Amino acid sequence: MKFARDGYPAIAALIFMMAGGWLISPWISACLFVPFCIVVWFFRDPERAPERPLEPGDFLSPADGKVVEIEEAEHEYVGRAVKIGIFMNAFNVHVNRFPVTGTVKYIKYVPGKKWFAFAPKASEINERLYVGAESEYGRFLLVQIAGILARRIVQRVRMDDIVPIGGRYGMIKLGSKVDIYLPPEIMPNVKIGDEVLAGHSIIGVCRK
Repeated sequence: MKFARDGYPAIAALIFMMAGGWLISPWISACLFVPFCIVVWFFRDPERAPERPLEPGDFLSPADGKVVEIEEAEHEYVGRAVKIGIFMNAFNVHVNRFPVTGTVKYIKYVPGKKWFAFAPKASEINERLYVGAESEYGRFLLVQIAGILARRIVQRVRMDDIVPIGGRYGMIKLGSKVDIYLPPEIMPNVKIGDEVLAGHSIIGVCRK
């Protein structure tokens, strides 16, 4: 299984401690094996493929989790747009992906609180990172929102990076939320309560 590179230090440290603990007592290694399994599980980063052959205008989910919001919203980068909010619990894969090929043109970090990520107000008051991009279907915006357990938002892209559809662009450590603001010609292909997978589930389609 592939792992997010952000987890390499923690995984390596636990392997080192288990090896050292074995020299003292096998019980120490046995006790450390449980946190090792938790860390490995959390930082897993499986390969993903779309749920069906892609058509022009298909937008993939940027995150694993449950759809908790679909509403009209507004932001300085995209203007008025439909926002889809996806809540990621502690058991989801926490690596986030681009919904469609795009060029990064907007990055903004906003410090804030760590309120429950599934609450609607979390999008406005919690610590968050905005990444906006230009695509052939118009501008879209991704917002990584820290939750009550989240301790770090990881940014992997820079201005003017071209990220392919399904490409990894960051992660949030522990329970959190990702919002996506769709371009005007893209409409939601999910409903509240749907479970989605990053890089697999098609959450937006081109308006006919």
